[in-house]
Amino acid sequence: MIERIDSLPPIPIVAQKILSIKINTDEGEQVLYKIIEKDPSIMSKIIGLSNSPVFGTGRKILTLHDAATLLGTKRIKMIALSLAMMASVDKKPKGLLDIDGLWKHSLTIALTMDTLAGYMPKDRRPPEEEIYLAGLLHDIGYLALCYIDASLCDQFCMRLAAQPNRSVAEIEAEMLKTNHHELGAELGEHWGLPESIVAVIRGHDNPNNSHPQTHHSIIAISALAAKLLPTFRDREVDHANIGDEEWHSLGIDPIFADEIKTKVQMHTEQVSGISI
Repeated sequence: MIERIDSLPPIPIVAQKILSIKINTDEGEQVLYKIIEKDPSIMSKIIGLSNSPVFGTGRKILTLHDAATLLGTKRIKMIALSLAMMASVDKKPKGLLDIDGLWKHSLTIALTMDTLAGYMPKDRRPPEEEIYLAGLLHDIGYLALCYIDASLCDQFCMRLAAQPNRSVAEIEAEMLKTNHHELGAELGEHWGLPESIVAVIRGHDNPNNSHPQTHHSIIAISALAAKLLPTFRDREVDHANIGDEEWHSLGIDPIFADEIKTKVQMHTEQVSGISI
């Protein structure tokens, strides 16, 4: 299956354009807005997200510029980029893979990673744009599977639903002989994504594997975010498995653990109410 990664589409043109934009200038921001405004699907989802309870605005957001004021240009760029990439491997007609559920889960992971970074010492935080893109694309391997072999993906989804007490990893090993982490990482490399993003896609559920030390921080954030949230399969969260050492590894005082968990629960409830 990994050998068939080359059958996947190349990185979308709109994603290439967004990646190339330097948004630290007024000119770069205007170019970004023009690109997004020409894509109705991306534009509508960003406006919809801006009007959701997730970002708590008290006024109606109607324009991209209003959305950028609320979300920040960096977030707008990463959300637009992830939407463009996910859309390129979202086959029509849809099979049994819950695409909307996958997007909501990925958004919640991104928000949780951002929350965790806010409790870290400033000198240890990964760049904000990397956090959002890594969170939004961390499970894109599921879409890669669906694109490469829609029939097998449907069988996989049926097996997951029929055997809820078995782990995703176990069923993947049995049915796919690979996993969504490797498929997603291969796709990320196929698209030329930054090494840090590929590292999170490959290692967010198993951060103890060998990874470049330069990417340890963002992988550890993604792994802790995954423990704080239900999986894409909506299993219950087991916070008891999060020890003080995991908080300390990110430079976070465990005294803030309950406060963070409350915020994460709020993210989950808010995102679940978003209409995609």
